Amino acid sequence: MKKWKSLYRGHRFPAGAISCAVRWYHWYQFSLRDIEELLFERSVIVTYKTIRCWCDKFGAGFARRVKAARRKPGGRWHLDEMFVTLRGEPYLLWRAVGERGAELDILLQTRRDKAAAKRIKRVLRSSPVPRKIITDELRGYPAAKAEIPELASVKHVSVKAAAD
Repeated sequence: MKKWKSLYRGHRFPAGAISCAVRWYHWYQFSLRDIEELLFERSVIVTYKTIRCWCDKFGAGFARRVKAARRKPGGRWHLDEMFVTLRGEPYLLWRAVGERGAELDILLQTRRDKAAAKRIKRVLRSSPVPRKIITDELRGYPAAKAEIPELASVKHVSVKAAAD
């Protein structure tokens, strides 16, 4: 039987303290000095320079595990937009959501046309092509879909928005 070597082997501090510090740094927007203080409150005396070295060494592996655990988009995407007002000016907030609720992309624009709908290409770079796209009755979606070769075989369903 083969024994696995610990990832944290040879380090002075326990594996729990190291992984906790790396997770806090990458998950939350804490500074290295904030993490130093949080660990000090838990009786772990470590400098911010050591935490930076840990983040450099173990951060990529941590990010890989988090990305693998994230929800996958699925084969059905919902695309919609809504009007929001920022600093007194109207904008459109475009969202692409997977069938299991995974948020694929968010985009804030001033336009509501074919060029704006073509920005779905950004999502296609990081996610597999869906089987079905569900949108509202904006005419820009079918026009944009016709110009994107990856979406040629994707079924497009338009749903009429319910009036409040």
